[in-house]
Amino acid sequence: MAQPVPSIAVPGGKVWFKRVGGGSGLPLLVVHGGPGLPHYYLASLERLADTREVIFWDQLGCGNSDRPANVNLWTMQRSVAEMDAVVQALGLNAFHIFGNSWGGMLAQQYVLDVASPAVSLVISNSTASIPQFADNVTRLKSGLDLATQTAIDRHESAGTTSSAEYQAAINTWNENYLCRTHPWPDELHQAFANMGTEIFETLFGPSDFHIVGALHDWDVFDRLGEIALPTLLMAGRYDECSPEHMREMHQRIAGSRFEFFERSSHLPFIEEPDRFDQVMRQFLGEYD
Repeated sequence: MAQPVPSIAVPGGKVWFKRVGGGSGLPLLVVHGGPGLPHYYLASLERLADTREVIFWDQLGCGNSDRPANVNLWTMQRSVAEMDAVVQALGLNAFHIFGNSWGGMLAQQYVLDVASPAVSLVISNSTASIPQFADNVTRLKSGLDLATQTAIDRHESAGTTSSAEYQAAINTWNENYLCRTHPWPDELHQAFANMGTEIFETLFGPSDFHIVGALHDWDVFDRLGEIALPTLLMAGRYDECSPEHMREMHQRIAGSRFEFFERSSHLPFIEEPDRFDQVMRQFLGEYD
């Protein structure tokens, strides 16, 4: 008989989750990015499961979770309520949070708005301001070769983003500013294959270069001083999320730490795994 799929009821449907490993350390709750890019690409964090439980979940609308056809569900407020429902359903009374990219945005909003039992926060390759993120993406795009820039702009204007030329241009972007490890690991390809595109398009828009969705003006930069948890921020030299902006975030969160990954773009757990693991183990161990 097939085993039942583990799931948690959240606002709007049910979400899949997985608990890996164990040990004396407090659990680590992993919040994936996108919006809508499921947990697969974060498989590297299972390396930390030798000393603690590592918990993954696919946010509603992507991966192994329910995919309701209701665009009204895709809001930051509902996503925070989903994260809170996951924490409560799993009975997490003391735990660490790791959020990458959009997951870092969601984690920030969660700790700002919810009285959580979390003991620490790791913000990996993220932003506290979509307007500032958009400005940085525009700046980085201007540094690409002219043919790539032109292909991105022309096909996005024409609505022909399924064309081979546009996809090649996006691959150039991704290989520079998303993941510089070549070839990409299977888990990253798997995440994109199971992405919830409706969530991304509703919250962000057609692409990172044209952010017109519900989060176009999302900004908690001036609220960062309210974060009282021990916080670690990770940034990559070649990240689409500006490392300079992340350093400013660090300066606004009292007592926080900042780690700069010289050879990484957006995914240091893939691009610089040894140093990533060392930094994470030291930080989490200090607050267990």
